[in-house]
Amino acid sequence: MIDPDKVKQRVQAGLVILSAGLMAGKFLAFFLTDSVGILTDAMESIVNVTAGLITLYSLHLAAKPQDAGHPFGHGKAELISASAEGLMIAAAGVLILIEAVRRLFEPSMPQRLDVGIVVVAASGLANWIAGWYSIRMGRRYDSIALVAGGKHLQSDTWSTVGLVAGLLLLYFTRIPWIDSALALIFGTLIGITGIQILRKTIGGLMDKADRQVLERIVRLVSEHRQTEWIDVHNLKAIRYGSLLYVDCDLTLPWYYNIAQGHDASEALKNTLKNGFGSRVLVSIHSDSCREKHCAHCQVCDCPYRRQPFRELQPLDVAEMTKNDETRTAEGEE
Repeated sequence: MIDPDKVKQRVQAGLVILSAGLMAGKFLAFFLTDSVGILTDAMESIVNVTAGLITLYSLHLAAKPQDAGHPFGHGKAELISASAEGLMIAAAGVLILIEAVRRLFEPSMPQRLDVGIVVVAASGLANWIAGWYSIRMGRRYDSIALVAGGKHLQSDTWSTVGLVAGLLLLYFTRIPWIDSALALIFGTLIGITGIQILRKTIGGLMDKADRQVLERIVRLVSEHRQTEWIDVHNLKAIRYGSLLYVDCDLTLPWYYNIAQGHDASEALKNTLKNGFGSRVLVSIHSDSCREKHCAHCQVCDCPYRRQPFRELQPLDVAEMTKNDETRTAEGEE
């Protein structure tokens, strides 16, 4: 059986080795050319390697099982590593901008640009392939760290395309300030990339609701809804690395005994596990129905029905995420 955590660690280890090799090539190109434009690419490679090592450690930490001190596991470590990567990328952007401005006032024509262009173009292609693979594996194994790292590598590729175009223009025109202009442009893009990664990871660290996950849960419950599932509410879904924790309340007929209530809750739990795989942990609290639920209850042989069935209780994200207090305030209880 494939261990998702080990796969993620192997993927990240390969990305770190690749990033280290590309970094060495880019700095060699910078020393040969003295181009501040190429320096932007080399500086970001330092970020790639450092962030890659942090991510590798975080994946190792996130794979540790739950313990007394960490009842929800160690999955948040992936978000911390992605945040560190975002911070370093943003810092690299600032340093590049500073150097670019300095070179504007002290312009110099880079040397051996043909060699630099070849190295930068080759590294850009390698980054795109590595980024595509990282994103693919990150989505397959629900790793925000691998997805963030892959998107960063692919953003490098697009900036590399522009950098190569600018270096070619510099090569043929021999206008020194183009080098600084390139650094200003791509330093800004690098900084924006870092800020975008930070925004996403901060949302995860703050347990911001994932709309896509909630909509997927709603679809699963709607498609496999059973007769006794009168209502599902107070839904919460929190991701810890590749683990997804789902908590909700399930309204059942009030006269069900403990065994019947347990079976109904297990059916809902299995529905979610079948939809999300083994990396989901589900906690369900069962509520007993009230008279107002009769109009939404499909249990035909209910001996205590007070109202005829009219329609199913609507299941959507807005309704399912409401808690009892909110429903009471809205006059639903």
